[in-house]
Amino acid sequence: MKAMILDASGLRFADIPQPLPGLDEVLIKVHTCGVCRTDLHVLDGELPGAKLPLILGHEIVGTVVENGKDASRFTVGQRVGVPWLGKTCGHCNYCLSGRENLCDEALFTGYTLDGGYAEYTVADERYCHPLPDGYPDAEAAPLLCAGLIGYRALTACGDAKKIGIYGFGAAAHIMAQVAVRQGREIFAFTRTQDATSQIFARKLGAVWAGGSDETPPHELDAAIIFAPAGFLVPQALRHVVKGGAVVCAGIHMSDIPGFPYAILWGERTVRSVANLTRHDGEAFFEVAAKINIKTHVETFPLRNAVQALDSLRAGHVRGAAVLLMS
Repeated sequence: MKAMILDASGLRFADIPQPLPGLDEVLIKVHTCGVCRTDLHVLDGELPGAKLPLILGHEIVGTVVENGKDASRFTVGQRVGVPWLGKTCGHCNYCLSGRENLCDEALFTGYTLDGGYAEYTVADERYCHPLPDGYPDAEAAPLLCAGLIGYRALTACGDAKKIGIYGFGAAAHIMAQVAVRQGREIFAFTRTQDATSQIFARKLGAVWAGGSDETPPHELDAAIIFAPAGFLVPQALRHVVKGGAVVCAGIHMSDIPGFPYAILWGERTVRSVANLTRHDGEAFFEVAAKINIKTHVETFPLRNAVQALDSLRAGHVRGAAVLLMS
């Protein structure tokens, strides 16, 4: 099968043997795979411990073509999605208390498990998701991470009505639609003078859009930071009301600079969102089926994965980048 392989020499297009499903696994013919900023963090070595060689990609959409001996959850031909969380131990305190996203023995798709930058992949059937109808394969791919992590971040905002979003990329463009449908107001912060992203944000329902160094017209009840830039944390704190929250939604972020206690005081909180749970997937896909989220994608053939990653790095992708296998 064709695949993009990450090894010590970099990312390369290769022809490798097709994998075989384990006992609890399904073999999936990959149709599309989203390109996530986390893939860049793995590629750049900012996330330690990645297995090498590795197939990147954790926003996988495909069909089951074979079940492992003990796998029976899905039928052959059924469309499924494979997200970042690939497996957990199932018996630690985190797993037993509904916080499997924090499991110390968790394995992750496209990081410690091979992912979807390939024509075929295998995945533990317990961590795959049936996908709602109405989403073509390319448009469904971003739901598997940008959607899931974004939804967990939005949930962490509680009942906040005025929400600032820093970094208007794949996750933000999905969560803005969900938040607007929930009756919330979105304030979009983009790279300074990035007029295209600001126009895009307004089209998706943002009541205000400006540069990350600008002051919004209203105080915020909460803020979500999708951009991996630590300096945004104190900036967001300055715009959040007392009792409000700043939610850091990325798996990697540059160092947060020192800031005065005064902007944290007033029971403001800074918290992170780590990974996702299977329950997050069930809840989010139920929402996605009801409100018909419009994902905006730019597609690339598999062999052009490096180009897709470069476009994402440069901030040239509006919405999400998605690889096509056929």
